[in-house]
Amino acid sequence: MSRKIFGPAATDAGKKPVDAPKTQIAAAPNPLRTRPILAATDAAAARSVQPVGAIGASLSKLSERGRHAEDIEKKLASGQVVVELDTALIDPSFVVDRMPLDEAGLASLVETIRENTQLSPVLVRPHPDKSGRYQTAFGHRRIRAVSIIGIPVRAIVRELTDEEMVIAQGQENSARKDLSYIEKARFAQRLEARFGRETIMQAMSVYKSDLSNMLSVAHRIGEEVTNAIGPAAKIGRRGWIELAELMKNPKTAEAVSKAAAAPELQRLDSDARFNAILAAIKSAAPKSKTELLSGTAGEKLGRIVSSAERIVLTVDRKQAPEFAEFVLTRVRALHAEFEKGRAEGEAGAS
Repeated sequence: MSRKIFGPAATDAGKKPVDAPKTQIAAAPNPLRTRPILAATDAAAARSVQPVGAIGASLSKLSERGRHAEDIEKKLASGQVVVELDTALIDPSFVVDRMPLDEAGLASLVETIRENTQLSPVLVRPHPDKSGRYQTAFGHRRIRAVSIIGIPVRAIVRELTDEEMVIAQGQENSARKDLSYIEKARFAQRLEARFGRETIMQAMSVYKSDLSNMLSVAHRIGEEVTNAIGPAAKIGRRGWIELAELMKNPKTAEAVSKAAAAPELQRLDSDARFNAILAAIKSAAPKSKTELLSGTAGEKLGRIVSSAERIVLTVDRKQAPEFAEFVLTRVRALHAEFEKGRAEGEAGAS
């Protein structure tokens, strides 16, 4: 039987929640910080939860639906914030944090909840724009699994501003071991569109350098490629950063996009898809040639690394300090000499 649960306060039905004052956010968050928005021992937060009301004429008839809503009202009024909600009344967060769960993973989660019930409640807030509905802060997968089973979802209902909601969402994700690096990077990228770096750092419990790496990876690789690869749970930070670095080359980026769109790639699991793309572009990358640079007497001066794209001259200052200084002072003069010779050649040809 469908059970409709209305907003958290009868007197506020249809109104948007008032934004709470913004708090000062530390510039360098502690990755092991507590989660104040969700703290179970926060008595003030528990008292702030308002009774559920506006359930209409069905209350007076003491129908099953009415009794269920009245029970929720009593729980909230007494500070017990875990309630049961109809999943049909819950919308997703405005910021996507996870990639879609594959069918095997979803089936496993459904079976686990069916056998053991839903052990951890999800967090929702009264929907800011739709009276009588809720918006998910975290627990999207649990809500989906519970909806398949056809039972209410156990949830914590909290009044949250947008900023508080994404902080709660991010902090919950940071505590989960199954959230992959690229999912975190994509979450950071989506938060960047609405929030400042300080808020994102607090939400994700990361330092500035870590956040910069995540955003660089997400922007460089792009959603088209990451969607094709998937969460790649076994691929960590180094693997994704390596791929992003390789994709700085426009030709490599084009090759990655082409490989990601290949139909045969989707026959592999997510980790294998990442490895297949990385191996393909590495094998196709132009090979570089390294030569030792020696003096007339055979002394070691440095090395020359050449490829189709660049020539890199390295002079060992410890082995040949005077030659190193000579090269530094002569580089511009050499280029000027080159330009002069080219100009004279063009003049002669005309």
